[in-house]
Amino acid sequence: MAKASRNAGQTRPIEKPKTRAPRKRHSVYVVYLRNPKGDGKAGYYVGMTGLDPEQRLQNHLRGIKAARVVTKYGVRLVPTLYEHLNPLTYQDALRLEGELAASLRKRGFQVFGGH
Repeated sequence: MAKASRNAGQTRPIEKPKTRAPRKRHSVYVVYLRNPKGDGKAGYYVGMTGLDPEQRLQNHLRGIKAARVVTKYGVRLVPTLYEHLNPLTYQDALRLEGELAASLRKRGFQVFGGH
């Protein structure tokens, strides 16, 4: 004979799924590039990452998930161009990466990345 359920006949309130605010754990970053086109002019690489920007630059320089232009011509980060923007949600980082690249291009700089 089957036992009756302990909560038989009782209804549970329906729980609403919990919604969290998106976490701000992404960053945009800018790398100074020395003479990437061979014309004597400097350039910039704009990217986004879930890592610390310094760690991401080290990965680029070591060839780990790297943009070739950064591996070959990358010199240093330029925090004055991005630090005030971070940390960001993934969606905000994605949007600001493009906006930051467009802003630098508009000012006449050679810019790589910034998809």
